[in-house]
Amino acid sequence: MAKFCENCGAEVKDGAQVCLSCGAIIEEKAKKKATKNPNAKSKMAAGLLGIFLGYLGVHNFYLGYTGKAVGQLLLTIVGSFCFGIGPLIAWVWGLIEGIMILCGNIDKDADGNPLED
Repeated sequence: MAKFCENCGAEVKDGAQVCLSCGAIIEEKAKKKATKNPNAKSKMAAGLLGIFLGYLGVHNFYLGYTGKAVGQLLLTIVGSFCFGIGPLIAWVWGLIEGIMILCGNIDKDADGNPLED
């Protein structure tokens, strides 16, 4: 797991005492905080967005899956003119993905960063 400097956010190698990017001293306390990825997205936020706004693709926009998100949004908008079945399909799709995110089956964002608890 990659570690990051608390001061500048640059990646720090294991056992390093000084950040090579900014020169900050890496302390034991700072090492524990620095193990979190500053780009990590919240699993709880993504799951709840999927459950409540998934039919609009909001959770996929949040996680960086813009193609899938646009698909859900278009299914909702265009499908509402076709017997109203499009929004229903998009709602079920978003609900299922929201539950999968909260259960841990979907655990990475579009950039491959693991979701944070």
